[in-house]
Amino acid sequence: MREQSVEFVSAGRTLAGFLAEPDAPPANPRPAVMVLHGGSGLGAHERDRASRLAELGYVAFAPDIFGEVFTSREHGIATITNLVGDPPKLRSRLTDALGYLRARPSVDPERTAAIGFCFGGLAALELARSGADLRAVVSFHGGLTTRAPAVPGVVKAALLICTGAADPFTPREHRGALEDEMTRAEVDWQIHVYGGAEHGFTERVPAGKPQRPGVRYDEVADRRSWAAMRDLLSDRLG
Repeated sequence: MREQSVEFVSAGRTLAGFLAEPDAPPANPRPAVMVLHGGSGLGAHERDRASRLAELGYVAFAPDIFGEVFTSREHGIATITNLVGDPPKLRSRLTDALGYLRARPSVDPERTAAIGFCFGGLAALELARSGADLRAVVSFHGGLTTRAPAVPGVVKAALLICTGAADPFTPREHRGALEDEMTRAEVDWQIHVYGGAEHGFTERVPAGKPQRPGVRYDEVADRRSWAAMRDLLSDRLG
């Protein structure tokens, strides 16, 4: 596997990213997956998932959507709130990142997908709602609400939403609202709800780091959601 730090440009800003590709040069361009990070920014978790996707034969690109290092929790919350509250701004940045991935010589631009964790799960759904040319989108314990709901005929991707039944940030009402939204918009969607799983169920907390209430790694939910993602990618990307 080949891994490298890369850069892409959005609204005149140069932003960082991480690219993972299979070792063997492809006989034909490969399918590709964009991996969107959580609220802490691009880190080891997203790089690991990108590498695991490369091992499966995909070109995987994890962009830094924030483009800055948070100096405090308050700083991070303010940045995330600004992006979530401005769907056109968030969707534009995501579209630029996807454009970088689709333009890679090793990538088949007609076979692309996006996955995301926490904030990245919300971001992946926003990208799908924008009508981005994606075949599949997977959200892992991501936010489900939006200020710009999907409309009929726009969403091209098949959606897989993996969420925890005990996640305090995605209660039953949010799941129901998303079902209604995507049904009205005539989207190919499915929601997997994991009993007892809380927020952040795919990410292990490093030893010594405080555990936030309602946030906990869940090995079963992690394994099952990753398997569900693999099935969808195989079905939609070939």
